[in-house]
Amino acid sequence: MSAQTDSDAILDGLAQPYLARPDVTWGRMFSTTGLSVRGKIFAVVNHSGNLMVKIPESRADELAEAGDATRVVMRGREMREWVEMEPARGEPAWESLLAEAFAYLDEITPR
Repeated sequence: MSAQTDSDAILDGLAQPYLARPDVTWGRMFSTTGLSVRGKIFAVVNHSGNLMVKIPESRADELAEAGDATRVVMRGREMREWVEMEPARGEPAWESLLAEAFAYLDEITPR
């Protein structure tokens, strides 16, 4: 199995409580499938097999400074609210980051 396939399986398992919510579904972004709330993606497994999430910029700064996650860089530009975390950080770390991402997008996405 590839790193992405293994990571997809981890996200699938962690996604179940979110998918039980009425506003959460699978959606497409960056040619991959991720979790969305009211149509806005909050978490995907990228092509490297890392969990990529959208969180507040200040929290992204904290995680990057601590070395717990890295900023997502797209076309040479660092994304303010997107970080990625390697699967080696462990499922509990992914679960916690996923919860932060959901809470953030749930708060900022219109109902």
